[in-house]
Amino acid sequence: MKSASICAMGRLMTVQRVTKAGITHPFGDARTVTQAFPAAIPTSESDPFLMCDYFDSEEKKGPAKHEDDFPVDWHPHKGFDIASYLKSGTGRHGDSMGNRGTFATPGMQWMSTGSGVEHAEGGANERGTKVQGFQIWINVPSDRKMEDPRYGTVPPEDMPTVDAAEGVLLRILAGEALGVKGPFKTVQPVQMIDFELKSDSKATFNVGAGLDTVIAYVYEGALEGLNGKEAIEGGSVILLDASDDDRRGLEMVAANHSGANVLLFAGKKLKEPVAWHGPIVMNTQNQIRDTIRDIQSGRFPPKRVAWNYKRFSESLGRK
Repeated sequence: MKSASICAMGRLMTVQRVTKAGITHPFGDARTVTQAFPAAIPTSESDPFLMCDYFDSEEKKGPAKHEDDFPVDWHPHKGFDIASYLKSGTGRHGDSMGNRGTFATPGMQWMSTGSGVEHAEGGANERGTKVQGFQIWINVPSDRKMEDPRYGTVPPEDMPTVDAAEGVLLRILAGEALGVKGPFKTVQPVQMIDFELKSDSKATFNVGAGLDTVIAYVYEGALEGLNGKEAIEGGSVILLDASDDDRRGLEMVAANHSGANVLLFAGKKLKEPVAWHGPIVMNTQNQIRDTIRDIQSGRFPPKRVAWNYKRFSESLGRK
């Protein structure tokens, strides 16, 4: 952990609105997640951020019974960056790049999906284990959507933290902040920071210049105030005006009865067309149709290992 004093506070960004995260069914069944965006903030305003799903529940089925079983079965992704950031429980992942493994928490598994990957996840936790975390999608520029995919796993010991003030811990997930660089290597410039505030503590932060989208998600606890807005409840999603490089300041005060955990998203807008079909994010519907044809014909993903990555026994000794 690094100790740091946050630099002199700039003028505060204006709060544009405070709204509540929505409830969605990403698996097509009764399971739900809480979604900060696009459910609460539409894609046109959250650009370059596409999705933030938050989950906090107990494992009901227990660990996978076979090394090739995953509760979230094999499925495609293309055209964006993705992170599974877990605060509790154990993460488990496999993909078409030949990666297989688990990671402890707080930790993260991330991919720049590029021209396409298949992956599967879950199945590492005993029944009754609390599993808390996020799945976050970030768009990438059109001229980089067909790059080769990349992957990284971040265990707790490699997750950078900053002891920013009394009662305030920052976990730097992506981008650079306070001289610390986050491990999630996104294509588009962003800052993603998890603020953990104890009761009555105060956090101040200056968002990086040029990052013209700023969203704060109060996923646990509550805030006494944020940039002049008072009494912000848990589950709130706050959109700030980040268009002025003379106003970069963020000031948060945690509620005295609960403290607060707040995930900050700051990014540079792409301002490009978005064609979005499930786990595929491109710029045109023709690109979506081409990708679906590639999946149906077996040509997807174009960049993959030579062996059957869905069978753990075939991966032994390969990586």
